[in-house]
Amino acid sequence: MKIIIVGAGKVGYALAEQLCRENHDVTVIDSSEEALRRACDTLDVMGFKGNGVNIPTLTEAGAVNTDLLVAATNMDELNMACCLTAKSLGTRYTIARVRNPEYYANMGAIKRNFGIGMVINPENATAMEIARLLRFPSAADIESFCRGRVELMSFRVQEDDFITGKSLFSLSDRIRKLSMLFCAAERDGQVIIPNGSFVPQVNDKLYIIGKPTGLDEFFRLLGRYSHKIRHVFVVGGGRISIYLANLLDKMHIRVKIIESSAERCRLISEKLPSTMVICGDGTDQELLDAESLTASDAFVALTGRDEDNLIISLYAMQQGVSKVIAKSNRQNYAGIARAVGLDSVISPKLITAAHILHVVRGMSSSQGSVMQALYRIADDQAEATEFIVSASTRNLGIPLKDLKLKAGVLVAVIVRDDQVIIPDGSTCICERDSIIIVSRDHTILDVNDIYDTAL
Repeated sequence: MKIIIVGAGKVGYALAEQLCRENHDVTVIDSSEEALRRACDTLDVMGFKGNGVNIPTLTEAGAVNTDLLVAATNMDELNMACCLTAKSLGTRYTIARVRNPEYYANMGAIKRNFGIGMVINPENATAMEIARLLRFPSAADIESFCRGRVELMSFRVQEDDFITGKSLFSLSDRIRKLSMLFCAAERDGQVIIPNGSFVPQVNDKLYIIGKPTGLDEFFRLLGRYSHKIRHVFVVGGGRISIYLANLLDKMHIRVKIIESSAERCRLISEKLPSTMVICGDGTDQELLDAESLTASDAFVALTGRDEDNLIISLYAMQQGVSKVIAKSNRQNYAGIARAVGLDSVISPKLITAAHILHVVRGMSSSQGSVMQALYRIADDQAEATEFIVSASTRNLGIPLKDLKLKAGVLVAVIVRDDQVIIPDGSTCICERDSIIIVSRDHTILDVNDIYDTAL
């Protein structure tokens, strides 16, 4: 596909990087020569210096016959105007990053008037991700499929877990009868798609998928079931914090926000009258202790500095807070944090890129299977994708044990009507099924991509 990205900042660069991996024809437009040079020097992209609303610039970049334009600058108005201009030139589909809550509240009208196909709000998407993690604190990550009927979670294996050192096949019938499946594992930086002979080891990060009730029961058996979170301590009063506090208020969870800017504190207090707002330095350990950090059920670090977020999150862990979440856009920092036990690290730019990549995959698919969801897992080394099976899908009605799937591909869950099926060798794929596929080292654009055509 031919794709234009306007804005080579954090989101634009992350998206261009992922699209280049999938061999798309990517063009980047930015007014900053330094940002443009970084993108062109490190990625296989074409670069144009200029304003993304400027018709000559868009024309020179090829907007007339472009499949997709993504406007990801730091200015909402520029992004919307860019989409309007590109659409008028002939661009097939446009996506705008819009961060202002006032604009976001009127997205229906804005999308119609500006010809925008999709609006993505990184802060709101990140807040929703954090809220999901707080709803089920036992998990390090949680993703939802099939309108909430299926969830994917991860957790770190501990020495006293009953699954440690035992093959998955040898686990008790009680575990095997749960509506869930071990679908991936991280060990020493490598991703494994496990089979029955896989033996979990201490510090492995395991990914499990299935019905929420099955996952809930598994965590109970594992002894990881956490009490419901009632009080969340947040450091940083940016947009993510405001969106998060609104979501948590609807979940009847009390929120305390520490923000260093007095002006920002006043704004938050006006917007969130039921939220306690403290003006102070959230990196000050004395202030955290004075504000009863340890009395909180969860701690979320959302300052503008990744380094501060990780350091104060580690301090919260050290103080015994049971659920700690940190924001970090730098992948190398996130890797270091996870190595010392901080598993819930979220990246707004990667969340945004994943949402847009989902649209790109859907547009790229020519076989007819409709992609419903796409999640990157295991530090982007694997993917979990949801499709609706079409009549054009091959091998319908044939048991999975008789099919040749690509190495590193797992059919994890099938949803048929209202029934959630954890497949075994006798299970067949049928038309109109919702199917969830976990894959490593493969880009799955269509259900037909799971079959090994070489065999």
